[in-house]
Amino acid sequence: MSLQESPRPSDEEEAFYVQCRAAYLAVFKSSLTNIASKQQLCRALQQAGRNPTHATLNKYWTPRTSKLNFDDFCEILKNEKKTEETELMRAFKKMDLNSDGFVSHSELEKALTTRGEKMTAEEVNAIWSLADINKDGKLDYAEFCRLLVSTVEQCQVAALERLEANAKLKRQNFGSQSYSPPKSSVSSASSSSAAAAAEAAAQVAATLPQPPETPRAESDTTLKKDSRSSSRPSSARSRRSSLSNSITMTSSSTKASKISEPSGLQEWHHSYVKGCFFLEDDGSIGSLQYQLHVPQTTNVYITIQPLSLSHGPDKPSSWMTVDTALFAMAAGETKEDSTLVGFTESKDKEKYVWKGELHAGTYYLLPFTSGCKLKKRSKKSPSNKPVELVYRTDTGELDLTRELSVEVLSDIFEVIDLDGNGLLSLEEYNFFELRTSGEKCDKDSWAVCKENFDMRKNQLTQQGFMELNLMEATEKNGDPADLWVTLEAMGFNRMLELVDACPFQIDVHCEGTQPSIQPLSMDSGPKLQNQALQKSITARTGAKALRGQDNVFIYTYRGEHRISSLIANKTNQKVTVHVNNEQSRNCCSSRGMSVFAVEVPARTKMVCQHILPINERQDWTYNCVETILPCT
Repeated sequence: MSLQESPRPSDEEEAFYVQCRAAYLAVFKSSLTNIASKQQLCRALQQAGRNPTHATLNKYWTPRTSKLNFDDFCEILKNEKKTEETELMRAFKKMDLNSDGFVSHSELEKALTTRGEKMTAEEVNAIWSLADINKDGKLDYAEFCRLLVSTVEQCQVAALERLEANAKLKRQNFGSQSYSPPKSSVSSASSSSAAAAAEAAAQVAATLPQPPETPRAESDTTLKKDSRSSSRPSSARSRRSSLSNSITMTSSSTKASKISEPSGLQEWHHSYVKGCFFLEDDGSIGSLQYQLHVPQTTNVYITIQPLSLSHGPDKPSSWMTVDTALFAMAAGETKEDSTLVGFTESKDKEKYVWKGELHAGTYYLLPFTSGCKLKKRSKKSPSNKPVELVYRTDTGELDLTRELSVEVLSDIFEVIDLDGNGLLSLEEYNFFELRTSGEKCDKDSWAVCKENFDMRKNQLTQQGFMELNLMEATEKNGDPADLWVTLEAMGFNRMLELVDACPFQIDVHCEGTQPSIQPLSMDSGPKLQNQALQKSITARTGAKALRGQDNVFIYTYRGEHRISSLIANKTNQKVTVHVNNEQSRNCCSSRGMSVFAVEVPARTKMVCQHILPINERQDWTYNCVETILPCT
């Protein structure tokens, strides 16, 4: 590692980041607060001078979205440009049939109720009351466009003024519940007018033909450049606290695993279990966790790897390139008392490996993936014709299509058959039910299933699982809506491709005793996994203080195949750290961005990012500059 000069962000980057924070903090007390509703997202976008239509909001706030954070908000602002005055004028000129510079109420109503996002007559009247400035029944749309643009600009100015005033008056306490920000020179009435103006502009602009969206590049092949940076004036840049880390990693093709498979492994006792990583709408990744019981002290060889499904040979198994890891924690009296005993640092092809000794006792096995390779993709079909899930036979009866039953539902069955015995126990089936419907099947309902569907040893067969799904489609008279909910919850898109999930398998070999593994549904799962992840980073590397900051530290873990960084804030106030990866080569970040900001609460540790090579067959260089941003 070597210290280097921090690359200076451009004035445009600084201005963009300040505007993001100003808009966000006009709605929330802290940029640590998450956006919790579509209405809050709309308000924040309007504060940033955007004019979101219903379609725009629905693109970022889907039915399964529960929250968006500040980083998400900045990314949205990069994608959604402001509606320019020229664009509004072009929309109005299409309504102005006689080209006299005015639009009548009837012309406006016809345009807004028949084009773009169709409005109701009441919504048109609300816009008209705002637009008909002279109350003469005609709209001078050139004047109205100037009003819309200037009002939205006033809203942005108000947000920036509030941000500047807060920084001057209450730097250390900004965002606390006890602090009330000073009032802006722009009145609340102006703010509400700006919101109305933004909505009016959005609806008018929506009447124009919308250009097709440019397909996004795959996020695991290149780092997106994020334009957020410091709000500190450039004259003070040289005094900011920063730290630069540079690490060059050799390609995986030129090195062998540091852990060799034990000789005579075939003679060891063996247990295995399956699972799956699921990518949620908010970008988080979840999975089951497991409890391992070891009857006596023994040498162990533990692996985790993506699971190759046997069905759908023509479909690409994109998840096989997803990185996996497993943390083993010795169970304490409480989950918080658990201690990390080891994790899979080495890699042998797709397998991630840990070898060591475990004493007799109970352990938690916590699966993990960095998020570098398992990222959000569109679930929409590229064609207008949806894939059929159900059809009617020649006799008029409903049946599942071959693609659904033979391939997709068979894959799902294989994933949720955790112990691999070809049958679903009530416990296994309930993990599936909780994932897809949020409810559990009780013993009485299971008894009903036993009467109606194929079972063996009180467990559901694959045929019975197919019958159950067919019954649900039949009850809806062939409506596939519920089937789609199930498939999307399990990670499939509308082309029946598994894109938002990664099945995996855990194998535990013990030399002298038979291990047993049980799946767990743990409420504290994410907390326990984060505890293990942080410990795995801090235990393997020393802390480096940011220059001029004795109580803010960066830990950079360098594994065989992954680099992870952690920020430890030991001060009594939150800190914002600007992270710049632009000088890295052949790297992809779990953040999906090459430049971003992380807010770390007081006296808290937070994982900053994970880095993997884009192409494992080539060398890769991690070059990261972390910089403290000023308190605001």
